[in-house]
Amino acid sequence: MARRSASPLLADEQSNEVSMKYPLVRIAPWFLAALAIAATPVSESTLPNETLRYSVNWPTGASLGEATLSASSADKVVNGQGQPQHIDFRFDLDAGVPGFAVSDRFHSLASGKLCSSEFQKTTSHGSKKVDDKETFDPNTGTVTRGAGDGQSEISANTCGKDALTFLYFLRQELSQGRVPQKQTVFFGAPYEIRLESAGTESVKIANKPVDTEHLKASVNGPSSSISIDLYFLQDKARTPVLVKVPLALGTFSMELVR
Repeated sequence: MARRSASPLLADEQSNEVSMKYPLVRIAPWFLAALAIAATPVSESTLPNETLRYSVNWPTGASLGEATLSASSADKVVNGQGQPQHIDFRFDLDAGVPGFAVSDRFHSLASGKLCSSEFQKTTSHGSKKVDDKETFDPNTGTVTRGAGDGQSEISANTCGKDALTFLYFLRQELSQGRVPQKQTVFFGAPYEIRLESAGTESVKIANKPVDTEHLKASVNGPSSSISIDLYFLQDKARTPVLVKVPLALGTFSMELVR
């Protein structure tokens, strides 16, 4: 099969005029990219099944919408103990301004060692709709995107990771006192992500101070780059509590609802 370059992230395909008029076109995909920042296999995931809810906010703090991040696993028994056989990750975002609505659905399937097998992206940004699927082959170390005449193949490794799967890999690494080195994550096109620890920081969530672990992320893709601030609770699961995405109109945020 002839290899073709994957098309850029949906946000990069929008015109500058639409992006300025409707900033959600740019921020919606980046919230997932921000949460997630391929890597070598790690031990079986110990992160819990969960459903986390977030508010998506304007720079002023006014609400733009809401998002939900969830994880669930089907277990197998090994040496008398349950271990994840496969894990199902989901990220849903619904937001909008008068005359323009955003509805994003992201779904990932991964092994217990946090290696992706499938990533589905279904987005609706105003009249623009996208339905995209990526399949990961651990034997060949490739990622196949789309189907039929629109199919393309991208080189990865035997444990490639989509954005959602890498989020949980990142959280597991943080819980063990490690910050992953520069990585490649798949979100349609491959995106290179560099993480840097900014130490501990107290942030306000629901007007109450919360101690967090602060990471700065630099995300670089085929035709875009952005810097993002990520904040994780200092609990065992390293729950993502706050994401800040700076854009021309100001810093948009996604905040955990407790």
